[in-house]
Amino acid sequence: MATRLYAWARWMVRRRRWVIGTWILLLAVVGGLGATLSGKTSTEFTVPGVEAQVAQDLLKEKFPPAAGGVVRIVVAAPEGKAVTDPEQRKALDGVLREAKAVPGVIAVSEPASIGAVSADRTIAYTDVRFAEEAPEVPEEAKEELAAAVEPLRDAGMQAELGGSAMLPQAEAGGPAEFVGVVIAFVVLAVALGSLVAAGLPLLTALLGVAVGVLGTMFVSRFVEMTGTATVLALMIGLAVGIDYALFVISRHREQLADPETDWEESIARATATAGSAVVFAGATVVIALAALVITGIPFLTIMGLAGAVTVLIAVLVATSLLPAVLGVFGERMRPRRPKATSKRKDRAAGAWGLAWARIVTRKPAIVLLAGVLGLLAIALPARDLRLGLPSYAAQPEASTQHKSYDLLTEGFGPGFNATLITVVDTEGIPKDQRQTTVTHLRDTLAADRNVAAVSPSVPSPSGDVVVMSVVPKSSPDAEATGDLVHRMRDQAPEVTEAGGSLYVTGQTAMAIDVAGKLGDALPLFIGVIVLLALLLLALAFRSVLVPIKAALGFLLSVGASLGASVWVFQQGNLNGALDVSAAGPVTSFLPILLTGVLFGLAMDYEVFLVSRMREHYEHSKDPAEAIAQGVSRSARVVVAAALIMVAVFGGFIFNEDPIIKSIGFALAFGVFIDAFVVRMMLVPAAMSLLGGRAWSMPRWLDRLLPDVDIEGARLPAPNRDEPAVHAEAEGEGTPSSRDSARV
Repeated sequence: MATRLYAWARWMVRRRRWVIGTWILLLAVVGGLGATLSGKTSTEFTVPGVEAQVAQDLLKEKFPPAAGGVVRIVVAAPEGKAVTDPEQRKALDGVLREAKAVPGVIAVSEPASIGAVSADRTIAYTDVRFAEEAPEVPEEAKEELAAAVEPLRDAGMQAELGGSAMLPQAEAGGPAEFVGVVIAFVVLAVALGSLVAAGLPLLTALLGVAVGVLGTMFVSRFVEMTGTATVLALMIGLAVGIDYALFVISRHREQLADPETDWEESIARATATAGSAVVFAGATVVIALAALVITGIPFLTIMGLAGAVTVLIAVLVATSLLPAVLGVFGERMRPRRPKATSKRKDRAAGAWGLAWARIVTRKPAIVLLAGVLGLLAIALPARDLRLGLPSYAAQPEASTQHKSYDLLTEGFGPGFNATLITVVDTEGIPKDQRQTTVTHLRDTLAADRNVAAVSPSVPSPSGDVVVMSVVPKSSPDAEATGDLVHRMRDQAPEVTEAGGSLYVTGQTAMAIDVAGKLGDALPLFIGVIVLLALLLLALAFRSVLVPIKAALGFLLSVGASLGASVWVFQQGNLNGALDVSAAGPVTSFLPILLTGVLFGLAMDYEVFLVSRMREHYEHSKDPAEAIAQGVSRSARVVVAAALIMVAVFGGFIFNEDPIIKSIGFALAFGVFIDAFVVRMMLVPAAMSLLGGRAWSMPRWLDRLLPDVDIEGARLPAPNRDEPAVHAEAEGEGTPSSRDSARV
């Protein structure tokens, strides 16, 4: 691999003008397609085949009005007045007339006629039902409804919008994300010692992310995907894009510290060595994200593939565009101070990394035990992990969705926001028995200890489908609500015996079903990821024990990140500091997504750290010195890369979308733990205990596995007497003189 990348980089440098032009053209084409032909992203996380979705499909087929999206207008009377007062009623009637005129609306309920007025007459609601399903309700229609309720506010009433059609789109690009990028630039400037060198990773990463995200937007025209997929592609693509460029540029400037090293030779060697690690590490991220396909869940599959393609583009940028850009700067990338010639000064460059390695390996057993116990303690809350999807309570407190949730809870009880829809397919039930079957079911549901109310049954025009609303006493996020859904479905055999079918659906039931499906897929996914880690690292390091150690460390990182996520989002700690509106279940697809993404990122640090150890071990055959020199040479760049990822992911913690917030926190915390505890502490300690055995592999397995050579052991020795052939012959005017200005 290193030999091919070496030749590839030389080719890129010598044709840098065409390479840069090609990437700019690609950005223009993909950007144009993404900006003009992008599709509509979904706000719902559905899984085909689960009961709640089967019920929705049944309603769409046999009772379309009941399957339509709903915008719920919730109103509260001014202090000391009631919503039934003549003045308030007049304003509300005017709004209802306006709502009926909105395109796509097929029904608007009258609060008084459906019992939608609270007992104290201070809060009421009306349901505006659309012909389209909730994700298909046009934004223009929702904006018209938002404008239609303004007269209520003018009359002194509070008016908020909720309902299934009001799920907000996930968006990125706020000030917090910008601060994360600024922090990344500062870290790059410190790590590389140059503002120009620090700007290059940002520039190339942003170009790669732009291509990936705009391409994702274009694909959304043909494939249904959630808004979270685009934000995830942005989040991961930006983080890995910066890090991969950092690894290559750091190696390039390290080599240029030797005044005898030609800059073109240095670019080729940096791409061959650090670039090999980038390709290998990027491949692990791509494979891990693409492995989300095995879950069989469409929205998660699309999310994983969108992230995988963006990471693949980041790898291509780091190994093609970046060498070309470095070729444009040429000699100016050389550090100001020449490389020290003495061994003592050579080691001083990584003095703190060397000192840290000596400290960790002095008492490796104690460090390993303390680190493992500490991570297990952080992971303890994960024992109580509950999966779900955030309700409107988790939306920002200033949002109309959150306010509508609070008003409904105040006026009708906490379970009103968790309303469940019971769908009975009565086509197979004899007509003379349908009413008896439905009445018996309704009485059974009403008698449940956690049911506050059951609506009258509503049959479809054909009479083949009957719908009833069940209001729990508990909130959407409560464990008791999930238990109620299971008890309701336990009544299915009685309906089946009569010849019909019983389903439970609604937003709350859908969230419960999605969580169950994802929970079942998690063990298989983790197993695949761990086996993948063992195979890839065995290929990279020609070792059996190193992959096992890396996989165990990865599992500790995932456990600690999940434990911290449960502690914050489910148990409600640090809610004020992190601007979390309400505690609730952890986002159902977070554990799977975290496992896939963190696996790839953890393997990044494992490869860059351990490859330096192996590189020194191949020359010295001294395990202890290999650990010390490996940490010394890679600590600075690994720490910088981890800080960059924490900053980028951390910026998304303050995103208003509760799903993006939880993903940003889990990834930022997971990367921090994996880089600074697992890779910088536990890995050197474990390698010290293993000694020379760490690099052993059975001969039969060594012969079976191909040698990918990510350390560049087969590269030809640099020829310092023959200057590299630069591209001035092509008229590019690149700087090549040793007297050029340096950064």
